Formats: sequence, structure tokens, C-alpha cells
Amino acid sequence: MSQPLSQRENPPPTRTAPSPLDRYQTAARGLDVLNSPLLNKGTAFTAEERDALGLTGLIPSDVCSLETQVKRAYLQYDRLPDALGKNIYLTALHDRNEILFFRLFSEHLREMIPIVNDLTVGLAIEQYHHECRRPRGVYLSIDHASSIEQSFENFDANRDMDLILATDAEQILGIGDWGVGGIEVSIGKLAIYTAAGGIDPTRAVPVMLDVGTNREELVGDPMYVGNRHPRIRGDRYAAFIDVYVKTVRRLYPNALLLWEDLAPDNGRRILARYREGMCTFNDDIQGTGAITLAATITAMRVSGTTMRSQRVVIFGAGTAGIGVADELRNAMMREGLTRSEATSRFWCIDSKGLLTSDMADLHDHQAPYARPASESRAWNRPSHKGVELAEVVRRVKPTILVGASGVSGAFTEAVIRNMADYAERPIIFPLSHPASRSEGNPTELLAWTDGRALVATGAAFTPVTYKGITYVVGQISNAMLYPGLVLGTIVSRATRISDGMFAAAASAVSSLVTVRQPGASLLPNIDDLRSVARTVAGAVVEAALNEGLARVKMPDIGRAVEEAMWQPRYQPLRAV
Repeated sequence: MSQPLSQRENPPPTRTAPSPLDRYQTAARGLDVLNSPLLNKGTAFTAEERDALGLTGLIPSDVCSLETQVKRAYLQYDRLPDALGKNIYLTALHDRNEILFFRLFSEHLREMIPIVNDLTVGLAIEQYHHECRRPRGVYLSIDHASSIEQSFENFDANRDMDLILATDAEQILGIGDWGVGGIEVSIGKLAIYTAAGGIDPTRAVPVMLDVGTNREELVGDPMYVGNRHPRIRGDRYAAFIDVYVKTVRRLYPNALLLWEDLAPDNGRRILARYREGMCTFNDDIQGTGAITLAATITAMRVSGTTMRSQRVVIFGAGTAGIGVADELRNAMMREGLTRSEATSRFWCIDSKGLLTSDMADLHDHQAPYARPASESRAWNRPSHKGVELAEVVRRVKPTILVGASGVSGAFTEAVIRNMADYAERPIIFPLSHPASRSEGNPTELLAWTDGRALVATGAAFTPVTYKGITYVVGQISNAMLYPGLVLGTIVSRATRISDGMFAAAASAVSSLVTVRQPGASLLPNIDDLRSVARTVAGAVVEAALNEGLARVKMPDIGRAVEEAMWQPRYQPLRAV
């Protein structure tokens, strides 16, 4: 067994971060100021700044406030006819004026997160190599692994970093493998960390790990700008990742390393190798599970039951589905069940049917949840196929049903009514998004259970009125949890992110919900993500301190979190 990274390396002391004064002074003049998204204020430059920075005559004479600029920018955004056009507009604004972009984004999070992230960014990625965009982030090629350190030095040789988010873009939501264009995933996700969690954008790095692509249309496209060969796997892939991790750890010893949109087996192997020895997590695996746990904790309060007593069916046994199983299983273990006892309360289904021990092609992450083959031998099944969802629900009588399959309408009336025959308060979470891919529609789920279902969804749905009660449908969005988790980890300078820190984050999200009102949402309102992030961050810091993982002490956690949150507002800019 390999030694944890923390025991194999002794990272040097952190670099000295620039002082606040250094940030707000510049030797740039004229168009160089306007062409820097970190310096540019557009028409908000004061008369004194315009004179000192050589901007007189380069922008209209009227001096606008940031608030006026935000209103103007939103009017431009709102006039655009489709999601892709809005994405392109926000990308251009981000490239032109970072403060304005983040202020606009933070004030319209519910509306803009699907534009900056989710499937809309997938549409932008498909066009990535056909468009001219301002380079952003660090591009690392497996064919030039020796250049990793130089690449980061070229990006910023002097600044310490808090957060580095990398993807190899093999499994982008909705579009799969799209090669080097996957950098947009890292850029979009980091934008959410800043807008929702107050992560300083100058201390966060998006990274593209270009290991090739298996999409033939990209390899054969003369406009494609990534490596034109099949994806590298096996030992060479692992060695590339190891060089990347060691280099980042040496250059930025305080940085939290995030992973996004990796193939399930790669993602889990990387997480297993590094998570005990350094500060890292995979949002696809752990983030979805943790926010689903938050909704489940709320559902336990509403139903008056315990986690250890639940029977869970998960339809969609990929990265997200098994990640949910892992977090719910951990919660059952915290209530006293052994790992074996907790695992026995899960039935996971993939495209081939119920996972059973006699399946020859189980992935590593699925194997722990495979049921004994003898259990379902007499169950009904289509010829040459595994046991399907309806039969599993009929036999298992689940109390929790989770969808992570992308199969629209999989939660049929027969399935839901069958579940409702046995569960007093059926807990139903169709996680797939957008709404067109959701396993179930809340209106139908509530009608088929006579209003007894506790429903939260991955996509955004409007409230549902049934028999005079309005049900607010909570949205199980990772953005509800991971900005606060990351902020708390950064504030505490935790040596790693423990299961206890994830549990604390989930409990903190749930604590913000009042369930006394019939039909209340199981999760907070996504419009108030910065407030949610503060609460989550505080709980994560406290957990890190209690577990002895924090490298700093603080007398006032709330104040420390608040002071750490970067704010999108203009500062006076001094010419030097």
C-alpha cells in the first residue's frame, strides 16, 4: 500500500500573499488598464483615477456606480434570446470586468447558475474550439508532463493559491467526452465558488488536464486545439496525475485540490489515493451525496424517523448515485449501524438492472453495493436482463427512492403508488437535470402519493398546489453546499476534508430549513446561497477544529468566515 502523500513529502512554507495595498495599485496605463479584467471598472473609474491612469478620453465621461452598471448589464443579458447567447455574454463580461461579472452573478444566482454551469456550459464547450476566447486558467498536457511546474509559474509565479480545480473532461454532464474544451467546466464551477461562497477569484486556478479525447469528430476537426490522440489510461495516466498533484502541493501547499467530471473509476481511484494525505475532494462523488444527505436529514425531521431505519433504492448507479449511497450509508453508521449492516439497506440499479454479486462487469465503486445473487433469483425480470426498478420497489418496499439516471419519467405511476402503499412518507429524490431528464415530476409524485411524498429534485421546479396545500420543491443543487464547504476548509486550513466535515456541511444546510409549515421545502432557497455558504463554512470550520484537522485557531469562527469572504466591489485603484 502506498504511503499517504503527507508522509512522503514535506511541503515548504507557504508563499507570502500580496498585501491588500499591492492589489489595488498598478503601473499599467491607458488601454492596458481597460484590457485587464482584474483592473477594469469601465465607466466606474473616478475622475481622479482616470487622470492618474491615463484613461481620459478612453471611456465616456459619465461616472457610473457599480449598482448602475449591474442594472445595465442585466438588461443586456435579459434581452438575449437563448441560454447559449446568455452564456457567451457572461463569458465576455467575465473576460472584460471581473468585479462587474461577479456582482451581477451573485445577485442572480438561481437564474444564472444553469447558464454558467450545467447543460448550457455543455453547449458552449461544444463550440469551444470554433470560437476565439480569452485564455483563462492552466492547460496541462500529458504529452508534456515535464512542463507542469513551468505552466503554473507562467500563470502566477508569486501568489499563493487557495483553490485549484482540475478536470480531464471525460464525463461532462450531458455531453460526455469533449476534450480540451472542458476547461469551461473548471472556469464555470470556480465562478460559482466565488459568487456563492466568496472565494477570492485571484487565488483560484482552473486547470485542464489534456490526456487526449476519444471523440473522433474532435480528433478529425482541423480547428480542434487539444491533443489529437485517444485518451491515455492506466499507469501513464496515474503517473501524470501524480506529477500534477506533487507539483501543485510543492508550489501551493495551502491549496485545496478539486476534481470535476472525471470518469467514475478514475475519480474514485484518485480520491482514494490522495484524500487521506492532503486536502482534496471530488464534487461529482462527494458533493452530490452530501447535499442529498442534507435533504434527507430534513426529511427525517418531517417524518419523525431515523436514517438507520431506511430502505434505499437508487436508480442510476454511476458516480452521483453511488456517491449518494456512500453519504447516506455513512449517516446510518453514525447512528450505530456497522458498515455491513448499513450497506445491506441499499439496492442500486444501473442500465443492466439491480446490481448483484454475479455480475462480471461491476465497476469498483458499484461492487460494495452488489446484492447477493440468491436474493433476487426468483424475482421477475425481462429475459436476458437484470431485475428492473418496478420489481425492486415491489420486493424491497423502499422508504427512500433516489434517481440519478437521466432517464426521464422513470418513476412511473405504478412504481410510486407501489412505494406509497408501504411508506407512510415516501422520500423521493429525482436528481437528474434539466427538468426534461428528471425521473419524476413533482406534480405527479405528490398526486400519486396523496400529498404524502417528501420530494426534492435536481432540476428547478415551481411550487405545486395539491388539495389546498402549496408544496415548495427544494432543489438538490451541489451549489447549495460546496461553496461553503470549500470556504470553511480554506478558513480552517484543514489538512484534509473528513467525512465529519461533509456531515457537518449537510447538517448545516438542513438546519436552515423550518419544516413546521406543511409543504415546506426540504432545502433552503437557492437565491440566498451566500448566506447558506456562511452557515456551512462555520460548521465545517468547527468540525475541522473538533477533529484536530485545522491548522489555525480562531476565537470567533463567524467573524473569521465573514472576513474571509471576497466581496465583488470596486476598490480605489492607485497609479504607481
